[in-house]
Amino acid sequence: MAFLSSSRRLPVPFDPADAAFLDDPYPTFAALRAIAPVHEHPLLGMPVAVSHAACSEVLRGRSLGRIWADAQPAADFPAFNLLHRNSLLEREGEPHDRLRTLVAAAFNRGHTARLEPAVRALADRLIAELAVQVRHTGSADLMAGVAHVLPVEVIAELLGLPEEIRPRLRGWSTAIVAMYEPDPGDGRRARAEESSAEFAGALRELIAHRRVHPGDDLVSDLVSADLGPERSGRGARLSTDELVGTAALLLMAGHEATVNVIGNGVLALLDRPEQWRRLVADPGLDATAVEELIRYDPPLQLFERTAMRDTVVAGHPVPEGTKVAALLGAAAHDPQVFDRPTELDVGRRPNPHLGFGAGVHYCLGAPLARVEVAAVLDALRRRLPGMTLAARPRRRPDFVMRGLRELRLAA
Repeated sequence: MAFLSSSRRLPVPFDPADAAFLDDPYPTFAALRAIAPVHEHPLLGMPVAVSHAACSEVLRGRSLGRIWADAQPAADFPAFNLLHRNSLLEREGEPHDRLRTLVAAAFNRGHTARLEPAVRALADRLIAELAVQVRHTGSADLMAGVAHVLPVEVIAELLGLPEEIRPRLRGWSTAIVAMYEPDPGDGRRARAEESSAEFAGALRELIAHRRVHPGDDLVSDLVSADLGPERSGRGARLSTDELVGTAALLLMAGHEATVNVIGNGVLALLDRPEQWRRLVADPGLDATAVEELIRYDPPLQLFERTAMRDTVVAGHPVPEGTKVAALLGAAAHDPQVFDRPTELDVGRRPNPHLGFGAGVHYCLGAPLARVEVAAVLDALRRRLPGMTLAARPRRRPDFVMRGLRELRLAA
């Protein structure tokens, strides 16, 4: 399909459901970026920013905000809409600032440091089990054995979720985030609502329990700021619905993004074995490698905001009420910001990627995500230093949440 700029039709295909585009969107992004920093997108129904500078304007612009609009028909999505209407990510101004301050204060009570030893131990155990499977059968799937397991367990520990619901977390998260794709379809929409309702119910039970039996988890810290549903207006601290929305956001953002960083990142290293050998030889590169893997093939490709008044992004007019998207994968390969952007460099410095967002919506869980990815790299270095691809991976048919279905390793 043709892609439109603000002034002319361009011979650049950009169908977010096209398999060839999903396999490697970066040449298309480069072609668009060479023409203009912002383009109208007739399929997505909004302008899209493709340069680093334009994406930064979208993420940081004070004239732009996250203005939640309920999934329609609203009567069919009460739980999905409740989770998002009360989410930190979907608020602006005083409601956002109040909620972010409370969540940041809870996060800063040492939860990342508390969890790091357990994260590293779990990553080591999972990779050790993967290595045994590789030796016995010739190959093993990193996605099923590690990438889908580690982030769920970490988020469950962070929130203090009971053991009996942990096996369902991955399914809930995957179902809910499918709604973020341009055209999820009726089946996925129905599963998103069902999963939202089940997760919200489980969280309400946990909140009620933590009011009586607090622990050392994040939900307990947030409950201490929960004044109940009747106090959700201005001047309140944290309502029960806000607490439920916050916990849901942490699951979805903390699980899906980390799953895909692990999969996309390890694939990038295996496709460029000289970079993997470099990382194996020098553990001191882990911190820069994590940032580079997030930049090179970002797990979140699109983040949208809405113009709260008439504004301009990189010279492109965005009228009040118009949604505009930052294409984070395009920003990550902008040669105006990154030297040799199409190359993987595990020692890259500086690396001002936008993978964790920017401005008021910068990801609060970024430190924990970095610990998780670094733990996986360290365990792979020790357990499978000679790892190779056993087969070409299978990619998920999604644009917004970019990731793999399967990544089989051999050694």
